[in-house]
Amino acid sequence: MNWNWPEKTRPSTDASEKRTLGKGVFRLCAGCGATHKSEEIEERFGVCPQCGHHHRLPAAAWHRLLLDGGRLEPWYADLQPCDPLEFSDKKPYDERLVASQNKSGYTEAVDVGAARLDGRAIAFGCFVFEFMGGSMGSVVGEKVTRLFERTTAERLPVVLLQASGGARMQEGILSLMQMAKSVAALERLRAEAIPFISCMLHPTTGGVAASFAFLGDVNIAEHNALIGFAGPRVIENTIRQKLPEGFQRAEFLLDHGMVDIVCSRLDLKGRISTVLGHLCRDGGPPPP
Repeated sequence: MNWNWPEKTRPSTDASEKRTLGKGVFRLCAGCGATHKSEEIEERFGVCPQCGHHHRLPAAAWHRLLLDGGRLEPWYADLQPCDPLEFSDKKPYDERLVASQNKSGYTEAVDVGAARLDGRAIAFGCFVFEFMGGSMGSVVGEKVTRLFERTTAERLPVVLLQASGGARMQEGILSLMQMAKSVAALERLRAEAIPFISCMLHPTTGGVAASFAFLGDVNIAEHNALIGFAGPRVIENTIRQKLPEGFQRAEFLLDHGMVDIVCSRLDLKGRISTVLGHLCRDGGPPPP
């Protein structure tokens, strides 16, 4: 038998073609290494059916998971980031912004608006980690601040999901000042006894963790989420000590009183609904 295939009909053995076999059909769990059908993971909103590992979830999927009908009435969608410092490292900041907008489908790293959760009217915000790691620049800080200010006026409870690498270095002090501005608006909300439910996803770090993330009336963390100001590696290099097992993970923070609830994202809607049921009366927040 002649195994000398003609050039045009010889089967391909290119390694790159082998690696793409099944691409998009199967997904490898980052927690246990098991292979699952992609649709199975998507149906479970990124939670591994075998080990429960929580893979990162796009903002649009959070809408479907938590909001009635997956519907959000956007607020302040016209706010656009700019490049006040004309910052450039390997790439100009304004080019990074355009690339992030194209990649994520969002104009900035947070999405806010009005929605319903189990029939209850709420103000909702969700960080978009696909947009520059959910970093907080001046527009993100402005949208979060306006979220707190508007809900203070309209007396809506606030549910805010955070997943962020922290303040955005490309905007310098203009980014850092958003920490104080947003917390000041939150304190005005608190003065009116309007509930704020803070939900910390993986990761919640830097300036977001150091400002409003831990200031909820109830702080809920996603299972095994990394939450803290500086990362464990930075801390170990600074203090030159080995950190405890699980340091800065959600369960560690629960044990040390930093968060109130740790749960799977599959249970998150029910937990938020229960908490709002305790904090709100007659479908709205309690009077001041």
